[in-house]
Amino acid sequence: MKFSKGLLQMKHIDNIPSTPGKFKMEKSPYIHRLRWHSSLAKLTLWSFVFLGLIYFFFYRSPSSFSPRPTDLSRRSLRTNFYGGPAWEKQVRSSARVRSRNGISVLVTGAAGFVGTHVSAALKRRGDGVLGLDSFNDYYDPSLKRARQALLERSGIYIVDGDINDVSLLKKLFDIVAFTHVMHLAAQAGVRYALENPSSYVHSNIAGLVSVLEVCKSVNPQPSIVWASSSSVYGLNTKVPFSERDRTDQPASLYAATKKAGEEIAHTYNHIYGLSLTGLRFFTVYGPWGRPDMAYFFFTRDILKGKSITIFEAANHGTVARDFTYIDDIVKGCLAALDTAEKSTGSGGKKKGPAQLRVYNLGNTSPVPVSDLVSILERLLKVKAKRLIMKLPRNGDVQFTHANISLAKRELGYKPTTDLQTGLKKFVRWYLSYYGNGKRSVQ
Repeated sequence: MKFSKGLLQMKHIDNIPSTPGKFKMEKSPYIHRLRWHSSLAKLTLWSFVFLGLIYFFFYRSPSSFSPRPTDLSRRSLRTNFYGGPAWEKQVRSSARVRSRNGISVLVTGAAGFVGTHVSAALKRRGDGVLGLDSFNDYYDPSLKRARQALLERSGIYIVDGDINDVSLLKKLFDIVAFTHVMHLAAQAGVRYALENPSSYVHSNIAGLVSVLEVCKSVNPQPSIVWASSSSVYGLNTKVPFSERDRTDQPASLYAATKKAGEEIAHTYNHIYGLSLTGLRFFTVYGPWGRPDMAYFFFTRDILKGKSITIFEAANHGTVARDFTYIDDIVKGCLAALDTAEKSTGSGGKKKGPAQLRVYNLGNTSPVPVSDLVSILERLLKVKAKRLIMKLPRNGDVQFTHANISLAKRELGYKPTTDLQTGLKKFVRWYLSYYGNGKRSVQ
């Protein structure tokens, strides 16, 4: 991986004398010993800080951070609840490849928005697909269960379990020699991190490490495609965002965990030879979407006659997003899987250089949030009650804009759905799913 400009600048600064142009006294061994002891003290201090953070996030109860009843332990069903011939038969049947050149994919977060669509697309073309999902209550679990039912009708089985359950992951790999892993399980959302920060560390960092630990140990190692995020660009003001741009200024804890994920991926690629591809999604929307996304809850509140909050930046600046339709994202995910090279490790040991990639998957056409509301008004035939407020400092950024030239060149990625068309499909699904009054959006 290339070093960021910031890191390179730091490296150059280290090589510049503290008083340029002046006589520099030769350092004595005593000075070297002093600096060595100082460095050792700093290392010890930071080690204790790091261990303290681990204790803080992993051993303290999440309930101390959040008013929601989010006990992480109940999200994980341990492996001893599984097993037996019938269960293993379900797993094998779901993961069985039914096309000549098909692949066998473990999809984590399979009952999530992107996970459902990717799983269905893989199954349609004859690939073997096994899902894994914890069905947590970050948003309405009944929507996730409805997606699960949709996939089950296509012959896709979703194991109800947590990605941090290493014993379960190992058991699944014992049953099926997956060629690929599509790792989409994550704690999503920017603002929820203010309520429950530990859930982001649990899912996005510890969960990723759990998946990679199992993948590096199995033989053969699978190729891994995983969901990063456009949020890693953080406070970057250069647009459109390119994979070469700096990503060291996260604006939210969510962004920081996704950035950490990219560094963790680099580590496992370098040490263990895992083939890893990170996909930076840009504001994905569409049918079966997430209720915590603006387009979703705007639709709900407009239909209920409630006011909707539209943020504006300083000096009445426009807040815009690079909205990307789910079908375009799915095409990018499948292309990443199809072009993923094999991992090069065996038994936890690297045998040679392995593929490491990161791609933007966006639409390249940022749209002001106010325009999104106008489109929804026309589609719903209801006037929105707009409440304009200043953009809060809670992790949201003013704009996102993807440069997709790398994905276009290497994956053949080419988004084709504009916002008007995509929202029309979403609204049609929303009215069909919620319009009969039997369901409520939680």
